[in-house]
Amino acid sequence: MNTKRLSPAMEKALSDQMNVEDLQSHVYLSYGIWATDKGYQGIGSFLFRHAQEERNHAIKFMRYILDRGGKPSIGAIPKPGADPKNLTDCFNKVFKHEVDNTTAIYKLVDLAFDEKDWATWNFLQWFVKEQIEEETLAMNLIDQLQIAGGEKASDESLFNLDKTLQSAPDDAEDARNATAENP
Repeated sequence: MNTKRLSPAMEKALSDQMNVEDLQSHVYLSYGIWATDKGYQGIGSFLFRHAQEERNHAIKFMRYILDRGGKPSIGAIPKPGADPKNLTDCFNKVFKHEVDNTTAIYKLVDLAFDEKDWATWNFLQWFVKEQIEEETLAMNLIDQLQIAGGEKASDESLFNLDKTLQSAPDDAEDARNATAENP
């Protein structure tokens, strides 16, 4: 008996997004390494935590595909792009990644709607809400850097921003509570 509850197109699209989430994790890891190498341990720590959150999103997609009788397909993860030029570039890139990810989630929602796959449509609503939180978090990073002085921020302002992000809780509450064991 066939127990798969996903269309082939949906199974592929969800697997593709699982791989995008893994790529996002690697991007945040690379930005965290860059920030730490530049002496911003707090910002690096913040980005490392966010890398784990993105990894948990990939696991959430994997579990859903398996729970619907499908088989996730793991693809090659491309190398993250070039290192940021500075903190402004880093935070702007974070925002762009989140906006691109939102667009990808919306395409999945459209596919679920078109297929009348209400279970998947419902599953994806968590990610729609999550992307609002992710984009807000990225905008807040940009705003905080601007308040610190942007490109002309003093060393003291950057030191304080770095320390603030070291201990700042992530604003994405749902994602923070999701783990590989409890996606």
